[in-house]
Amino acid sequence: MAIINLFVISPDTHSERRFDPNITVEQLKSKLKLITGIPTANQRITLFTSEVDSNPVVQLCDNSRALGFYCTTDYQVLKVDDTNPSVSFTSQLTDVSQVNKFELSNTEYAKRTDTVLAYKQTHKAEASEPLHPIPQLDIPIGARCEVKSSEPGFSKRGTVRFVGPTKFGAGTGVWIGVEYDEPIGKNDGFVQGEHYFTCKPKYGIFVRPEKVTAGDFPVEDLEMDLNDEEM
Repeated sequence: MAIINLFVISPDTHSERRFDPNITVEQLKSKLKLITGIPTANQRITLFTSEVDSNPVVQLCDNSRALGFYCTTDYQVLKVDDTNPSVSFTSQLTDVSQVNKFELSNTEYAKRTDTVLAYKQTHKAEASEPLHPIPQLDIPIGARCEVKSSEPGFSKRGTVRFVGPTKFGAGTGVWIGVEYDEPIGKNDGFVQGEHYFTCKPKYGIFVRPEKVTAGDFPVEDLEMDLNDEEM
């Protein structure tokens, strides 16, 4: 038994369907009612060669005729119009002109906390804030300084050579690079592949700002005093 593949279009639907060419137009309308939602009595079926062809081939107006009587071929188009849409749901799903809309002014929308705008603003602010905000420090580069020691009453003196965030402590805030007066440091200003300042080997150190005091500290003899809080 031959089967015809046809496109069915209506105000609310668009699909490809298979039909027996021997069914009558009346039987076809019963099937199209399930597809389009248009009552059989209100269907006006027009056959087109294709969707882009605006010239109809024929209108299927005789309910007693077989579908094949109209010389239908594969992939032609059955356009189903509703002659009385007021008694059906035709176009009500796609026509939003009668829908009451909930509207907010830009000012009212901006005040809400449950909107996409609020979400973006919150997460943008979070993304722009570093994990450890960079504080305002009164520790200028080139200043003499003392670095607190773990040994009570003893501090190590040197010169500030670097102030800022570092790659080795990414996201951990500001580090102070100090060139000691004596070889009691841990590096030469070069740490993990990055040069932050230059000094002699073992004269450089990186410490937290709270361990550094800038001021008038003359050079003096220092004893070795390394601790685990330095890099």
